[in-house]
Amino acid sequence: MARTKEFDPDAALLSALELFWRRGYEATSMSDLVEHLGIGRASIYATFGSKHELYLKAMDRYAETRDPSLLAELSQPGPALPAVRAVVRRFAAEAASPEGRLNGCFVTNTAAELAPHDPAAARRVEISWEHVETPLHSALVRAQAQGELPEDRDPRALARMLFVLLQGLRVVGKASNDPARVRDAAEQALALLD
Repeated sequence: MARTKEFDPDAALLSALELFWRRGYEATSMSDLVEHLGIGRASIYATFGSKHELYLKAMDRYAETRDPSLLAELSQPGPALPAVRAVVRRFAAEAASPEGRLNGCFVTNTAAELAPHDPAAARRVEISWEHVETPLHSALVRAQAQGELPEDRDPRALARMLFVLLQGLRVVGKASNDPARVRDAAEQALALLD
């Protein structure tokens, strides 16, 4: 007779995500996962596969919870530039927050740690980045069509610049004790939209 799971796989996945996010992939051992999740190694393997598969599932869960909100923020009807400015300022505030300093962004952390040598992680990073850059681009195209953005501006190039800024804010916010560094950079980038 098959045994039923004695744990909630979804709760375990969220717990693994939290641990990987805080410590990184390489610094998290299977023993750490067993202790943190409170479930046996065999149950982890049976439910999620290897540590690497668990990490990729954690990335997928992170993307499910983070990426959709950005699209909603940037696709509201009406003027587009205020939404773009609000998103950049939100990213800056998050990067400078105590949680941002503690953990950074899970995708940005993965990009730095795994993407250069892990094709599966790199694909997920790229997909996540597209979910940031594409809505920014769409909002800037809309802003230009509505007369909010000068005609001589390139919405694609601006979206890419803002995307790279957002990633940089996350890195600097995690490593810096000076929140003004992040806020000042964000405001200077936003000045390019005028």
